Amino acid sequence: MGGQTVLRRHGPWQILFSREVYRDPWVEVQRDQVIRPDGADGTHCVVRMKPGVSVLPLDDDGWVYLTEEFHYGIGRVTIETVSGGIEPGEGPLGAARRELREELGITAARWTELGQIDPFTTVVVSPTALFLAQGLSFGPTACEGNERINIDRVPLTEAMHWVMDSRITHGPSCVLILKACSLLGLPPITA
Repeated sequence: MGGQTVLRRHGPWQILFSREVYRDPWVEVQRDQVIRPDGADGTHCVVRMKPGVSVLPLDDDGWVYLTEEFHYGIGRVTIETVSGGIEPGEGPLGAARRELREELGITAARWTELGQIDPFTTVVVSPTALFLAQGLSFGPTACEGNERINIDRVPLTEAMHWVMDSRITHGPSCVLILKACSLLGLPPITA
């Protein structure tokens, strides 16, 4: 550590310098030269994704509408709540409204914000705002060219079971479904 200039402190870490190693419209990767909490020299990379939203549309009969789609990163079809990135100049609620309309063709009269989560905390920064959408109206979808979305309409209680048995594995979707169940007073599932 002798003679190295610390750029800034980061909790118990000290960052000597940072360098961007990759950037595209969705992801940026930064590599930091650091002094670790134990005093040893090291490196640490951070991946930043654009902030996002996840939306759970719930109709008046207790049914939710989920997406079923192939996701490139994990190489398989997943079941999720409506999710997407927040565009520059757009707030979380605006992004939630847009994503719901684009992916499922749904607009909602009532919105409940259910907080934010950090799906990853060690290497990836990807804050996600969670919303429950109610008072639904249905229209045409406007999916992006890289999206091939099937719609799953299931009772909210069934979606909760899918979270518990790992049929739904997308972190923000799991948290959102369980928070919605808690907010609506649904009994927890016991193993």
